[in-house]
Amino acid sequence: MSAPDVLTGGPVQNAIGGTIVALGVLLIASGAIGMLRLPDIYNRTNAVTKAAGLGIVALLVGVAVLVPEPDVLITLGVAVALQLFTIPIASFAIGHAAYRSDVPSTPSTLREDAPPASETGSPSAADDRDC
Repeated sequence: MSAPDVLTGGPVQNAIGGTIVALGVLLIASGAIGMLRLPDIYNRTNAVTKAAGLGIVALLVGVAVLVPEPDVLITLGVAVALQLFTIPIASFAIGHAAYRSDVPSTPSTLREDAPPASETGSPSAADDRDC
């Protein structure tokens, strides 16, 4: 099957599929920008997980709209399922490894689980990282 034969849907189908693919590309690009611009590994991991995960899924859904053949839809469905399961797990593993390795976050990063400082200004005893 050659490339011109694949896109035999109408102009509306091609416009919708192309728009969804473009949205996916923009989401992936925003993840790349976040990777370059954000200050620490925790923020970078968050940006890449959200943007790239949604971007890849949008890209694959756009391709499914453009090429609605059963074998292509099955392959893209499996790819979407794998992306939705593996991206969050990989992001958690990276963040957890960074946390366990005492990779510092930037001072501007607010942590909800940060222990309160004692009156002397030193961290409290609750800062033992047993997770």
